[in-house]
Amino acid sequence: MRSGMTRRTLRVATKRIYEPAVPADGIRVLVMRYWPRGIRRERVHRWLRELAPPVALLRAFLDGEITWAQYRPRYLAGLRRPEARAAIAEVRGLARRRRVTLLCGCADPRRCHRTLLQSHLLDSAE
Repeated sequence: MRSGMTRRTLRVATKRIYEPAVPADGIRVLVMRYWPRGIRRERVHRWLRELAPPVALLRAFLDGEITWAQYRPRYLAGLRRPEARAAIAEVRGLARRRRVTLLCGCADPRRCHRTLLQSHLLDSAE
C-alpha cells in the first residue's frame, strides 16, 4: 500500500453472489474456486480464484474437522502465496479507483473468507 493510504481510500464491500447485482456494487469480483451454479457470467466483472480458500481447507471447515478460529489464520496465510498476492494487488488497484464488491456463495458473512479478505485488504499495508 502506498504511504499515507488510509482504510477509507480503498472501497471494498462484500456480498453473496446470489443477491441481486446493483450499480452500487461497482466492480463485482468473484472470489470462489469454482463457478457458482446458476450464475450468469455477465453478473461478474472479474473472477479471482486465487483468493478462494484451498479446497482442502474449505472442506475441513465445512466438515467440522477444524473450527473457524483454526480456519481464519490458515486462510490468511494462504494469501501470502505469490498468485494470491498478485490478485490482492489487482483488487487494491481496482478499489482505489472505484468500489469493489467481493462475491462468494457463503450464506453467513461472519464465517466466510470474503469477510476475512475484505478486512485483510483494508487493514494490511503492502
